[in-house]
Amino acid sequence: MEEIEKLRGELLAAIENAGDAAALDAVRVDALGKKGRITGLMKNLGAMDAEARKAAGQQLNALKDVIAAALDARKATLDTAALDARLATEKIDVTLPPRPELQGSIHPITQTIDEIVAILGPMGFTVADGPDVEDDFHNFTALNFPPGHPAREM
Repeated sequence: MEEIEKLRGELLAAIENAGDAAALDAVRVDALGKKGRITGLMKNLGAMDAEARKAAGQQLNALKDVIAAALDARKATLDTAALDARLATEKIDVTLPPRPELQGSIHPITQTIDEIVAILGPMGFTVADGPDVEDDFHNFTALNFPPGHPAREM
């Protein structure tokens, strides 16, 4: 019983003295790991008589819960401190002007069409827009081909 209270004090002090996540993880492994100090005491419960085992088991489980809660609280504190430190170094000045937008350019096909229109327009040619895909209506019906005309069989 006295050994459990001494272990509680040592582990809580080690948790509070952990300066970073790696040190905190080392304390966690030392306390709750497979070969940890609390795990070692739990393995010794089998050698005790029933009454002592019950009391020691309750104390060890309570200690395990206290240590796990302290580890979680310290991890949250360390994470918050790390985030605050990172945010302090990554401040953004919102008063700075934005980066300039890059000016776009005209597509090469559009440039070519504009050049062709500029050359052929004064010669009397005009630009006629039409469908990109020819269909039955534009090829035959709009040109008054009868429905049974041989040209429609292609």
